[in-house]
Amino acid sequence: MKESIMNQEKLAKLQAQVRIGGKGSARRKKKVVHRTATADDKKLQFSLKKLGVNNISGIEEVNMFTNQGTVIHFNNPKVQASLAANTFTITGHAETKQLTEMLPGILNQLGADSLTSLRRLAEALPKQAADGKAPIATVEEEDEDDEVPDLVENFDEASKDEAN
Repeated sequence: MKESIMNQEKLAKLQAQVRIGGKGSARRKKKVVHRTATADDKKLQFSLKKLGVNNISGIEEVNMFTNQGTVIHFNNPKVQASLAANTFTITGHAETKQLTEMLPGILNQLGADSLTSLRRLAEALPKQAADGKAPIATVEEEDEDDEVPDLVENFDEASKDEAN
């Protein structure tokens, strides 16, 4: 009798080790290991190699404009292309930025859709300034910064003193 109790305890331990989920879940012999991102990356590179993509060098940045007014920005990406397969790949570190953050440098890249969203942003800025949300410098403040400062001392007298 003692032997059958021990076997049941041993059997319960083994069953507990095999069960992956909680009570009522299926028993599996081994836990399924999910693929890592590196395995997916290798598989993708192999598929691209089958398509015959070629590296395109000399591209410093890539900007993708979205409908929400954001920009997906790649700095120094790896760009590959296969014209026969109509396939272009861009790999690298991507940052999602607002259109206003990238403004001075990307004006020549904006299309018609982006220009309309830029106009909407420009119209919204004065409204936000009136509400006190966005501070905008006045013309007088900017003019004061651009002026040449007034002379405080007389430099002719200082040069005469040095000569003596």
